[in-house]
Amino acid sequence: LDSLLAKIEAENQGGAPTIFLGDYIDRGKQSAQVLTRIFELNQTAPDKYVCIMGNHEKMMLEFIDDPAGRGARWLVNGGLETLTSFGVTGVEARARTEDALDAADALEAAMPSGMQSWLRDLPKIWSSGNVHCVHAALDPSKPITGQRSEVMLWGHRDFMTVPRNDGECVVYGHVIVPKPDARDGRIAIDTGAYKSGRLTGVRVDADGWQFLSG
Repeated sequence: LDSLLAKIEAENQGGAPTIFLGDYIDRGKQSAQVLTRIFELNQTAPDKYVCIMGNHEKMMLEFIDDPAGRGARWLVNGGLETLTSFGVTGVEARARTEDALDAADALEAAMPSGMQSWLRDLPKIWSSGNVHCVHAALDPSKPITGQRSEVMLWGHRDFMTVPRNDGECVVYGHVIVPKPDARDGRIAIDTGAYKSGRLTGVRVDADGWQFLSG
């Protein structure tokens, strides 16, 4: 992450904002450190570093709110790794109700001050001109405004196969691709850093786009 941020800074002569597309946590052993780094960047310069919510952040918040119910799915989707990175250990994927409640309390206590409120307030989309940044997808049959939160966080069945016909461009993560790709009004940049070791960004301006790797 720091390597890619340095490259972005070197390329960013015009002072354009850096947009993070969500899924800052889970699976990677340094989830807490990554989340804290991005949180601090945004708190220091909110107009320069913009953070969007991903479905994994949403699942973590559901775990905090309902650890033995709806939030339990987080533990089997990378939550255990994130808990460990925050120093919360001894939790099993199918945790008992009491253990899940204790883990949620411990996670809240381990988070830096203000982080949980910040996570809850993260936007689902950021737009500039005809470029729109989301975590997972936009419904290609609907206008940019009025998109459902579930689609932006989890995806849409037509997003990968139906091109938009309105000239709008969607930059997204969520779906791991072997290499970054741009086609049919979509720019995919999730190269699965937690297992590939390649974190990818894209510089977008009026002249086109350029992929950057960390």
